[in-house]
Amino acid sequence: MDDARIWGSEEGLWTGDAENYRATIDEECLMVLPAPPFVMSGAQAVEAVASTPRWSTVELSERQVSRPQEGLIVIAYKAVAEREGVSPYEAHCTTTYRRLTQGEWRVVQHQQTPPLISSP
Repeated sequence: MDDARIWGSEEGLWTGDAENYRATIDEECLMVLPAPPFVMSGAQAVEAVASTPRWSTVELSERQVSRPQEGLIVIAYKAVAEREGVSPYEAHCTTTYRRLTQGEWRVVQHQQTPPLISSP
């Protein structure tokens, strides 16, 4: 998967509908998010997205791509997502894609870390 397709897929996970999410998230995926239940399986994440308003825009910056072995892609980036009625959401994220067949990739890991508030 080339870089343009990776970033297009990742943006689609933020802004796309539940069907797009279902088609991209592997059943074996594990996610760590900054809200309860914090740790989710792929099935739990798909269910949560189905009942959550999607982000209308997302900006991905500080992009990095690693290909540690054939059929495995790890990305890291900063996301700033927005939708009407809520404050912008910001987090540093990682996602791992695994190739199932030629041209077919699924997310097997994702985590989001919002900015940490430092003590005075």
